[in-house]
Amino acid sequence: MSKKIRKSRNLINKKARFEYEFLENFEAGIVLSGEEIKAVRSNKVNLTGSHVKIIGGEAFWLGGIITVTNGDQQRTRKLLLHKNEIEKLVGKSQTQGATIVPTKIYLKRGRAKIDIALSRGKKLHDKREILKKRDQEREIARKIK
Repeated sequence: MSKKIRKSRNLINKKARFEYEFLENFEAGIVLSGEEIKAVRSNKVNLTGSHVKIIGGEAFWLGGIITVTNGDQQRTRKLLLHKNEIEKLVGKSQTQGATIVPTKIYLKRGRAKIDIALSRGKKLHDKREILKKRDQEREIARKIK
C-alpha cells in the first residue's frame, strides 16, 4: 500500500511581502461556491493586487482571482472572522493608517482559509535595501559554487 504524496497547497502573496511590512496576522475562512473550492484545491488562485475591506461590520476580500469557468472570477468574497477580530482590524487600520492584505491561501481540514495581515506600506528606500541584500546573497552563492 503506497501513500500519496500531497503537493503543498499554500499559495503565498510574494508581492505583498515585498510591498508591505506586516504588523499582525489573522486567519479567516472564505465563503466560496463549489466550483471555486475546486479551483482553490487545484491552485488556480491569484492573490496579487487583492486586499481586504471591512464593510458594515463584515470583512470582504476584493480583487482576488479564482479561475472558474462559470461566473465572475474576481467577485467580492465574504471572509469569516470573529467580531472581536473585525473590531481589532477596524480600529488599528484607522488609527495607524494600515492596510489589510491577504498573504496566503490554503486548505485546513478541507476548508479554504486565508491569512490576512494588518500591514503598513514600505518606503522606497526600504525596498531598495531589500533588493541590494538579495543581489549580494546571489553573488555570495555564485562564488561559493
